[in-house]
Amino acid sequence: MNPIAKKILITLGFLLVYRILAYVPVPGVNLDVVKDFFAGHQHDALGLLNMFSGNAVSRMSIIALGVMPYITASIIMELLAATFPSLGELKKDSTGFQKYMKIIKYSTVAIAFIQAIGIAIGLSHLTGRGGESAVMIDMSSFVLLTAFSMLGGTMFLVWIGEQITDKGIGNGISLIIFAGIVSRIPSAIMGTLNLVDVGELSVIGLIFVLIIVVATVAFIIYVELGERRVPISYQKKVLMQNRFKRVMNYIPIKVNLSGVIPPIFASAILMFPLTVLSGVNNPILVSIRDSLNPNGYLFHVIEFLLVIFFAYFYASIVFNAKDISENLKKQGGFIPGIRPGESTAKFLNSVANKLTFWGSMYLGVITILPWLLVKLMGVNFYFGGTAVLIVVQVAIDTMRKIQAQLTMQKYDTLSVTGL
Repeated sequence: MNPIAKKILITLGFLLVYRILAYVPVPGVNLDVVKDFFAGHQHDALGLLNMFSGNAVSRMSIIALGVMPYITASIIMELLAATFPSLGELKKDSTGFQKYMKIIKYSTVAIAFIQAIGIAIGLSHLTGRGGESAVMIDMSSFVLLTAFSMLGGTMFLVWIGEQITDKGIGNGISLIIFAGIVSRIPSAIMGTLNLVDVGELSVIGLIFVLIIVVATVAFIIYVELGERRVPISYQKKVLMQNRFKRVMNYIPIKVNLSGVIPPIFASAILMFPLTVLSGVNNPILVSIRDSLNPNGYLFHVIEFLLVIFFAYFYASIVFNAKDISENLKKQGGFIPGIRPGESTAKFLNSVANKLTFWGSMYLGVITILPWLLVKLMGVNFYFGGTAVLIVVQVAIDTMRKIQAQLTMQKYDTLSVTGL
């Protein structure tokens, strides 16, 4: 079998397992009560969490938490690594990186366990229209079963993500989130058509929503493919030594250096307190939870600011101007008009910061603009810019990796045949 086809099948196989697990409920849950409850919470915090899990939350599946605890743990570790240099040093060698990943996984266990207990307590206060409880077994047993089953489901998803990254194609964690969002597209289309049938959404409103979706997707693709190419010149000696090799004569710096990470991180940060507070009855905590409703303005203001923060934060991690300048100097390369070394690093940092500013604005606007337009136009349709952003970016990233695999396979074939 073709190696690329094999990797694609492995990826699809693991994603199929993930979707099957979304239908495995936590023991002791009255699914009818939970289903009725979520029918009225499609556009709030729980609805957003349910979207990222691919309806696993509304089914109270063992993977209802998804990979959000892992992402939250990764955020915390990245912040700590940036604050404490000794912790950041762990990522620079293979042994230290393994320790770093272990800390993230242990943190994931703690976060998932806390969130699962919060969900279990919240379900204990949930009742149906007829007064029946959402919990059908002893409360103590239910809390333990929910905590450990959801913890096991989350860690299994993390393992699936690692297997996809190692043996499949693309980033496993991103593809899991991608699959969860995409799985809701058919039901979202049917729900929108039903709104038109019952008269809650006019044909003009539907056309307007479609225009927003198409324009947003096109704009995301346009920006994601955009890059600033910084020209590079090489000494004649280097060019002579590499006359039979391709020497890149520019440094590509993407407009969006941070990729899909900022909206995912922002969503994970906002989802953590909302999940923990889902079952509280304290008036103060309830008001905090209600103020962070994803259909309100405060939620999107905080989300916008978090996206900008993580765009700058992650761009500073993935783009190291100092290392690039040192490598250029070693290879005999330089930017015309810029002295090698520290001056080159400062110039590259300046270019990256300017691009990151526009990239962060782009990410923030795309995240909230569809919601804001729908809110202002009064269209009865919830459109998540974050979901579209994640889907398009992950699709582009996966296509690039498939293309890279095809290119590598082509070169391997040429080397074997001697051409």
